[in-house]
Amino acid sequence: MADDAVVYTSTIRIERVKGPLRRAYLPTEEEPVLFGVHSEIAEHYGVDAAVHEPHATTLDYVVSAAAG
Repeated sequence: MADDAVVYTSTIRIERVKGPLRRAYLPTEEEPVLFGVHSEIAEHYGVDAAVHEPHATTLDYVVSAAAG
């Protein structure tokens, strides 16, 4: 590509809620998206599912975006 101009910059905001839970404000989404940990990932990081409700991880979103 000869033109090095930036075509798009994604403007997001992330808030840490508690422990692994984060709230992401994404373009065009009316409600924030929640990120956290679950299953093997929660176990790896020593997160107790009884204390922190499971949520999709950022890895889950990256994999689904790449697959789509």
